[in-house]
Amino acid sequence: MTEQSETQRPVHCSGCGIKLQAGHRDQPGFIPEVAYERDPVICQRCFRIKNYNEASSVSVNQDEFLRLLSSVGEKNALVIHIVDLFDFEGSLISGLQRFVGNNPVILAVNKCDLLPKVTNWNKLRNWMQQRCKEHGLRTAEIVLCSAKRNQGFDHLLEAVTSLRGQRDVYVVGATNVGKSTLINRLISDYSDLEQELTTSRYPGTTLDTVRIPLDDGHYIIDTPGIVYPWRYSELVERQDLEAVMPSNPLKPAVYQLNEGQTLFFGGLGRFDFVQGERQSFTCFVSGTLKIHRTKLERADSLYAEHRGEMLSPPGTDRMDKLPQWQRHEFRVSRGSQTDLFISGLGWIKVNGTEGAVLAIHVPRGVKVLTRPSLI
Repeated sequence: MTEQSETQRPVHCSGCGIKLQAGHRDQPGFIPEVAYERDPVICQRCFRIKNYNEASSVSVNQDEFLRLLSSVGEKNALVIHIVDLFDFEGSLISGLQRFVGNNPVILAVNKCDLLPKVTNWNKLRNWMQQRCKEHGLRTAEIVLCSAKRNQGFDHLLEAVTSLRGQRDVYVVGATNVGKSTLINRLISDYSDLEQELTTSRYPGTTLDTVRIPLDDGHYIIDTPGIVYPWRYSELVERQDLEAVMPSNPLKPAVYQLNEGQTLFFGGLGRFDFVQGERQSFTCFVSGTLKIHRTKLERADSLYAEHRGEMLSPPGTDRMDKLPQWQRHEFRVSRGSQTDLFISGLGWIKVNGTEGAVLAIHVPRGVKVLTRPSLI
């Protein structure tokens, strides 16, 4: 390519308006060098929507995302907020309500296939409604779904049809919650993309927000996924994601523990039963993550000697890439139904009724909290 032709290259994607770049495949605006020869010149993300009816996932940090949402409350919009059931508190967008105003919000809770089939789904919806209320988020509808197994999408589409009216649809969510799968389903059900996108460019806004035309003249607005640094899925290397993010239904692991015993979750976290009567604890973590039990008095030395090997993942070569561990202590009151939640790693249900003092050790910055038991 000549120097003159390079200077004449389009600067912005004709599909979504983002600034084009050929250097970073995993960042917004990426376009392969050869694609500059196409007409129109569009980024890889728009190309995949146009040619394959497939939306890919891109991400931004929380501040950038909230800036993108700053005007939604002034528009007539329907917002679909996708969260990860396995990482509910870690993927919920805190403060979303102040940006959406009075616009209705559908909470689409993905990965419901991870829970046992005997789960009381009505109680689960009530649990989620209460969690949203605590975060100040009003929901018009809560839909349980599974992108992997294509479950619950009919209910979700019914909710969208019922609430959309003359509104555009904004889809929001953190990374790794299944947002792209949902967008792809909405595209196939609400937009004749092959006809629309091969005859005219589809309008976009700035950055990597994509406006996908609907048949009635309105749009699905595909917003970027938010990167929340307190989630394990954002901390671990790609080869360790499988151990952290479960792909099959959870098999709860029940441990009867005495005071002064410890559980290690590979080399990613540690649970201490510091004080209390003998009782059971149920661990809800990925089935590929090995749990090791030891005495609390030996926990520090065991970790020092076996981190990255017996206590893995991560392996020795990746262990030092994680932040130093931080200890979080909790006092669970008598008779409470409580989970100790670790964002992206799972949760530990306290089954005893006598109360206990417990501690969690995880890399600094990982979100850890107590909550009413999910199950």
